[in-house]
Amino acid sequence: MKTRKFQTVSSPSIADTLSARSASTVRSSATGSSSLQEEILRGSSKLELRRYVRSLKKQFTHEELIEQSSMLIRRVQEHPRLRSAETVLLYNSLPDEVYTHALIRQLHAEGKTVLLPVVVSETEMEIRHYTSPSSFKESSYGILEPVGEAFTDFPSITFALIPGMAFDAARHRLGRGKGYYDRFLPLLTNAYKLGICFPFQSLPSIPIDEYDQLVDEVIC
Repeated sequence: MKTRKFQTVSSPSIADTLSARSASTVRSSATGSSSLQEEILRGSSKLELRRYVRSLKKQFTHEELIEQSSMLIRRVQEHPRLRSAETVLLYNSLPDEVYTHALIRQLHAEGKTVLLPVVVSETEMEIRHYTSPSSFKESSYGILEPVGEAFTDFPSITFALIPGMAFDAARHRLGRGKGYYDRFLPLLTNAYKLGICFPFQSLPSIPIDEYDQLVDEVIC
C-alpha cells in the first residue's frame, strides 16, 4: 500500500473567500444578508466572523459610514423607549462603529443623564457620567473615555444602546472578543437594551455560548 504524503495548507479566511468570489457582491450585501453570505457564514467561528466583518468595513469610506450612521441614529432618536428614559447608557463610538458623538451631546442637552462605558482592565468595564465634550481623556487602550467616579445605580438605567461587531435575527450579539458587555449587561435589570450596527453587520447566525447576552431589539 502506498503511503500518502500530506502537506499543511493554511485555509483561506472567509473574508479572503468572499473577496476572491466577488467583491462587488459582498459590497452590495450592505443592505442585508445575501445567499452568498449565508453559504459561507453559517457554521463559521466567532473569530472568522470578526475577520469577515472587518473585511467588509474596509470597503466603505469614513464618509459612507457616517452617512449610514445618520440614518440609524435617526431611528434611535425616534425610539419610544429612549424618549421616555431619563437615564441612558450610550457608547462613545470608535471610527468603525455607528457614530454616536452627536447623539451623546443631544441627549445631554435635553437633560437626560448620559452614561458611557469605560474599560478599566482586561476583564472589566465600568460606566461614568458624560458631562461635556471636554470631559474625556484617552485611555491606555487608545479610547476616549469620560473621567470621574464610577456610576453604580444600575436599576435607574432604563435604556442602553449596545454596539456590536454583528447581530443576528435572534438578537444574538458578536462582540470584539473581550466579553465586557456579556459580563456587564446582566447588571442592567431595568434597561431596554437596543443593539445597533451597520446593515452589513447583520449576519444569518452567530454561534453562542452560555455567557452570551441577548439584546431586546436590534437596529441595523
